[in-house]
Amino acid sequence: MVVTQQIQEGKYTETVYRWIADGRYQEAIELLGIQLQMSPGSQAALSLLGYCFFQVEDYENATAMYEQLAEKFPHQAKYKMYHALSLAKTGHQNEALRGSKEVEGMESDKALLGFYVAYNQDDFKAARKMLTEFSEDDAARLINEGCILYKEEKYEDAKAKFAAAMQAVGERPFLLHNIALCHYKTGAYGPALQFVAEIIERGVREHPELGVGSHVDEAGAMSVGNSQALRETALVEAFNLKAAIEYDNKQNENAVEALQDMPPRDESELDPVTLHNHALIHFDDNPAESFRKLNHLLQNPPYPPEAFANLLLLYCNPRMEMYEWAADVLAGNEDLVQSNLAKTPDLYDFLNALIARQSSPEEGYDKLDALRDKYVKELRGLIKTIQDSRQRGDQAAIKRGISRYDHVLEQYIPVLMGMAHVYWDIGNYAEVDKCLQQSAEFCSEHEVWKLNAAHVCFMKEEWKEAIKFYEPIVRREEDTLRVPAIVLGNLCVAYIMTSQNEHAEELMKRIERDEERIAFAEPKKRTFHHCIVNMVIGTLYCAKGNFEFGIARVIKSLDPLEKRLSTDTWMYAKQCLVAMADNLAKHMIVLKDEVVEETMRFLDEAEKAGRGIATDFGTDPDEQRSVATEARILKHVLLKLQD
Repeated sequence: MVVTQQIQEGKYTETVYRWIADGRYQEAIELLGIQLQMSPGSQAALSLLGYCFFQVEDYENATAMYEQLAEKFPHQAKYKMYHALSLAKTGHQNEALRGSKEVEGMESDKALLGFYVAYNQDDFKAARKMLTEFSEDDAARLINEGCILYKEEKYEDAKAKFAAAMQAVGERPFLLHNIALCHYKTGAYGPALQFVAEIIERGVREHPELGVGSHVDEAGAMSVGNSQALRETALVEAFNLKAAIEYDNKQNENAVEALQDMPPRDESELDPVTLHNHALIHFDDNPAESFRKLNHLLQNPPYPPEAFANLLLLYCNPRMEMYEWAADVLAGNEDLVQSNLAKTPDLYDFLNALIARQSSPEEGYDKLDALRDKYVKELRGLIKTIQDSRQRGDQAAIKRGISRYDHVLEQYIPVLMGMAHVYWDIGNYAEVDKCLQQSAEFCSEHEVWKLNAAHVCFMKEEWKEAIKFYEPIVRREEDTLRVPAIVLGNLCVAYIMTSQNEHAEELMKRIERDEERIAFAEPKKRTFHHCIVNMVIGTLYCAKGNFEFGIARVIKSLDPLEKRLSTDTWMYAKQCLVAMADNLAKHMIVLKDEVVEETMRFLDEAEKAGRGIATDFGTDPDEQRSVATEARILKHVLLKLQD
């Protein structure tokens, strides 16, 4: 009753209408809820609650309010109509259509409902028919026609419709976002970002209370909730689009910053698109959390249509290799396969090939090879098309051809790497190299191709060639922490193996300086680059049989354990420790007592620090084994070997 105590007697109605006019719907809902308890069945309270619930997108409660109104006041057509609209928003679209047929009049509302249902069912012919209820220059018709064209992937035509609607109603933020989205879909990132910047600048200027950029306060910012003001500014949509563009451009730090600059909300308040983008962009830092968020989305529709495919792709990520999980998701969600992957058969074939590769490398390779042949044929055809367009001087055709070529190349690269992975897994690096060289005519300038070519040279111990590939990757970035740690580690090893120790030391010092800078600027941020570089060097020495130096380097790399120990770093350390135990068991090596003692001390500390750290990203939480458990097992093994 706190709210009612703050309002003067006789001012309840005035206060409710003022709050609604100001977009303070949650406060109005709280007061109206109290009034409804005091006067059950009140038409005014039910009607205003239904309106407020609809505005805050709480369609379940809106449906309940309008259902009561339609029953109590059957002669008021608007309540039946609003009940039908709310039903449609909750996913009960056929029931909503049946309900709207009982409504007399309100033809425009019925047409919009029919459009909404047809549009969501991808029945564009029926959707367009519904829009004939409106005049051709009506803003609602123009906007909805633009939405249909967008779904049909006719982005230039859609953009023209949204621009025409903007001429009619002014520069509304949601229309600016729709136009930006069309630019994004055609690869015109520059114009898209210009529209995004305009939306953000306007939102900051007109609504400073929404706290754009307030993440800089380390204590965290108070949630602004999902207010009407936030919806009207389209700030959430703008920051999501900005994050998507940065993510596509491989600028992950900028993508993270775009999401952080968004008006602050609690995770429970995040819309599906924002939650989806958080899962993708933070995947490298916290895969388990990303999987949790994507699975949550799939279990709680509606969600972005890309969520299903992205979950599968992340399961099949070379870092995760959770192919059984991907297979289970595909097998258990045939409806989602039909609705989300039917439009992208190549992606479905690619995922099936990766999954098949685990049980039958030959079958997986053949499936990938079929996809490769398809893409190579299209790439060669596009090269000819672009050449012909250049001879004709057709700039528009050249632009379209290059855009399509880049798109197909991005699909081709994962297929190629999937095939190379078959040989990589069995240590046949000569065949991996052959696979890469056969694709050089298309990919030799692609960063992924060059990175994997470097890795192949490294594994073949062609150190000078590896350096030629790795050095440009490192030199391109002023900040070494923006370079994959494995690249830095392998480059240091290649320097050491070619007697260029001074270069290795210089690079290690550079990494240390960059980590110290980050530690000063962001004390809570964990960095692993220097750790992983040391670990790679230690692993090399272990592989060469020098376990005394190698294990010492690995242990040093994880100091201090509180900051360095993670699922990833433990996996690499464990491999060296297991290899050492295996060689001890086979009597192939003899270790000094101080090395064994140092290893025991390390395992004791790892047991303490690793209690809450899982050893596997994908394991069910109830079945997870911790680093502490494995450290204890390894210590027991080493003690037994000493006896």
